[in-house]
Amino acid sequence: MADTWIRLLGPPRIEPPEAVAPVDSQPTGAAPPGAAPPQPRGRKAWAVLAYLALNPAGAGRSRTAALLFPDAADPLGALRWNLSELRRVLGGAAIAGDPLRLELRQPWRCDVLELGSAAARGVDPARFEGQLLEGLNFADSPVFESWLADQRYRLENAVQSLLYDAALAALAAGVPADAAALASRALRRDPFSADCAAVLVKALVALGEQRRAREQVTAFGELYRAELGLPLPEEVRRALSEPGPASDSATPANAATVRSYLDAGAASLSAGAVDRGLAQLRLAVELAQRAGERHLLAEALVTLAGAVIHQAGGRGAEVADFLHRALTAEAPDGGSRTAAAAYRELGYLAVQRGVPDRAAGWLAKAMRAAKGFPDEQSRILAIQGMLASDTARYGDAEAALGESVRLAAGAGSRRQQAFDEALLGRVYLIRGELGRAAACLDRALAGVAAEHWTAFEPFVAGLRGETYLAAGRLEEAAALIDRSWVMAEQAGDHCYMALAAGAEARLFLAHGDLAAAEHWVGRGLAPSPWYLWYSARLLDVAAEVALAAGSPRASEFADRLGELASRSGMREFAVRAQSHRAALGDPDAAESARWLAKEIDNPVLAGWVAQHRMG
Repeated sequence: MADTWIRLLGPPRIEPPEAVAPVDSQPTGAAPPGAAPPQPRGRKAWAVLAYLALNPAGAGRSRTAALLFPDAADPLGALRWNLSELRRVLGGAAIAGDPLRLELRQPWRCDVLELGSAAARGVDPARFEGQLLEGLNFADSPVFESWLADQRYRLENAVQSLLYDAALAALAAGVPADAAALASRALRRDPFSADCAAVLVKALVALGEQRRAREQVTAFGELYRAELGLPLPEEVRRALSEPGPASDSATPANAATVRSYLDAGAASLSAGAVDRGLAQLRLAVELAQRAGERHLLAEALVTLAGAVIHQAGGRGAEVADFLHRALTAEAPDGGSRTAAAAYRELGYLAVQRGVPDRAAGWLAKAMRAAKGFPDEQSRILAIQGMLASDTARYGDAEAALGESVRLAAGAGSRRQQAFDEALLGRVYLIRGELGRAAACLDRALAGVAAEHWTAFEPFVAGLRGETYLAAGRLEEAAALIDRSWVMAEQAGDHCYMALAAGAEARLFLAHGDLAAAEHWVGRGLAPSPWYLWYSARLLDVAAEVALAAGSPRASEFADRLGELASRSGMREFAVRAQSHRAALGDPDAAESARWLAKEIDNPVLAGWVAQHRMG
């Protein structure tokens, strides 16, 4: 059956079916192949369609009418006319109910709904081009205009991530020409993406085009120096040449030696010998390749990727390449613990990079592959809980994390339980449920101590300190927040340093010491966390401190927070950015903050927005 595409990216349009088929076989509402389908009349009809497509849980009729037709004499009547226009054009699609929901049926497809799973479904990434509702202006609906700006940032980020993932998948599948084309396309959208540059260089090397690869590395280094004042990123330099053989050619390449190196690597990592453990895992990968053991190769690649991510702090193209290569080796269509772990790690990377659409797609595939493996399901649920929390879907986060705790307990994984409890504590802290937050974080601290998991302690201690701070117990807060900073700094963990520095800034803001608060904001901004939630949380307190101090940087921090939150789908931080702008005197931002806050189930946020009125 030929697909009929609704294109909301770029100039909005409905495209005719792509394949030729007999006219009498076409479903109701579909245009005959090759015929120009009818188009919605008026920009507001497109606005309604985009709003419903991007609110799958539904949108209340009155709220939608007020959002899109604020100056109409009869907003609900205007909405009804536009809904009838969409029904006329979309035929078999269902647009009904209160809240309104859009339900597309075959042959209808919509580009913005495909982004999360596009790579897995084999959809050409070139289909996703242009801004959401490109060329349309909604200055007469300022709150919708603000919502649209946020969605444009988010979807642009999702398309960029799709191109990156597709380039990595092509490289892993042995099609470097496609990888180079996709990476080049991504770099045209974002010339500063070190990850995409690394994939392009790897692809050129695989094609045997060493000269072009060196030219790309040189050009990228010059761009970084000229525009950003930064040196060439190390991952781009490393991409120029694959590491040579790590093992003695006399080492037998068979399942037994691969398993031995996997076990040795695990033991080294457990003992804290990270460099030695990584070297042993790289040996396991090389030997599995030489032996032609596809399943063992996939397992070794996933194990190596997990070690690089969680114990060496790696987040770039190299580790994503390991995971895509593992999926290629594993033939991931069926249930497989190894495939589930690879998808989970790709989802985890997408969560940390702030690409919620892509993260949700990877994690859904992970859960399908993990059928029958409750311990792996627990790990996946934890990352789904992180994603839901980051995007301010706190009820979903609580449900996913609670189920992860249950499964981890059944599997006897105390470390996973501690991780889940810490993330639950974060949810409750954000929502102001301080008693529940304290209980979760205390259980997490006990689990961290029992597991001797010092690397995770700065996160838990910092959040527990903020729980004391929110309760007004400043001395107890200071002890834990100080400990969080010292441990994070000693470990060199940029994410936890940003978290602890923001907590220190909040602590000194509570004491009324604005100079100390500004100092801690500066210390926190120095590192660059991989996990963008930490950056957003720090920019939030930076704007608050700057406003309190009357600093001219308040506007800069609010704008940086707004752009980051919009691009990453972090809805609560988008509201907070608008509230900071409102405090700086922007009336449209004040209205947007009030409107957007109503979509988030967080009484703390609602109260905060009410207090931060226009300055």
